[in-house]
Amino acid sequence: MMKAVRFHGQRDIRLEEVEVPKCGKGQVKHLRSVEYAGQVSFLTMGSSQHILIMIDLHEYLGGANIIPSTPHPITKEKVPLTLGHEFSGVIEEVGEGVDDVKVGERVAVQPIIYDGTCQACKDGLINCCDNNGFVGLSGWGGGLSEHVVVPRAAVYTIPEGVSLEAGALVEPIAVAWHSIKVSPLKKGDTVLVLGGGPIGLAVIQCLKAKGAGKIIASEIAPGRKEFAKRFGADYVLDPTTDDIVARVKEICGGIGADLAFDAAGVQAGLNQALKAIRAQGTLVNIAVWEKPAQLQMNDLLFRERKYVGVTTYVEGDFREVLDAIASGELKPEPMITRKIQMDEIEEKGFKALIEEKDKHVKVLVEVNP
Repeated sequence: MMKAVRFHGQRDIRLEEVEVPKCGKGQVKHLRSVEYAGQVSFLTMGSSQHILIMIDLHEYLGGANIIPSTPHPITKEKVPLTLGHEFSGVIEEVGEGVDDVKVGERVAVQPIIYDGTCQACKDGLINCCDNNGFVGLSGWGGGLSEHVVVPRAAVYTIPEGVSLEAGALVEPIAVAWHSIKVSPLKKGDTVLVLGGGPIGLAVIQCLKAKGAGKIIASEIAPGRKEFAKRFGADYVLDPTTDDIVARVKEICGGIGADLAFDAAGVQAGLNQALKAIRAQGTLVNIAVWEKPAQLQMNDLLFRERKYVGVTTYVEGDFREVLDAIASGELKPEPMITRKIQMDEIEEKGFKALIEEKDKHVKVLVEVNP
């Protein structure tokens, strides 16, 4: 038996004893785990092997939304489920047919579950699979456990000189990296980023690495404003006191930003961003919205602006992020702002994210230290 953090429902997560998963054909088994919750993430660390996982705080607060309450079409699992979909670890066992990675290697785990048969998958868009899900949210175990088994295709070896902690951060950074790849960013472009949570901060870091010009962040919380500056924002605006549209245009010589990335998912921010980008500018949405949003279509029409939705990442993004960390282009480890134990996840993890979210970006959970 092993310990695992399991989601049972709204504000109901439990540290339980569950069966240790067996490593089958074409699979890889890891020891230890890492967990992220909503605006702050949890990294689970152990003495020799580590797995990074993420839980959405919205699931904890609002009940199963992404987590299936009826059997998932691929995993056939439903609540209760082991949590954690952002993680890195050390391989402890490989299954039959796996000969290109070996026991003891450090890896980052790409957690998307996909069927491989729908047209999106055939086109290489596993992030848009008709039946997609995530390890740690949709079944197949999760990073917030002492052991987890994943398909071989889900693991990416971590380069020498890159820590397991940084490897655990690859998943959220890959979300930002992919969004920028999909966007029409050119070197020197001025960019507006809405939201200073983990994904917004990851976008800022990736924009710097990819050669963006001026980076303007819009954020309310004082602590997150400081994080935005630390990670590379040239200007940090507060939508409660600044006229975002006027200030962005002022910074951009009167013409507006070339690009904007919405990592906040707030109607007022969407309205501001559409007006703050230049003619033929692009607004990229990365945010998961809790409520239906409205688009002012004439703000798009008469200025030939574009609105693009982007989700997670595709094959290759993890490797590119790992290489960028290895080269020093990305230095994400300062995103880790707290370390806790598995039995402290609710009190020092989720409740801290709710009550002290201005103080944290990522929270590290140590599993069997």
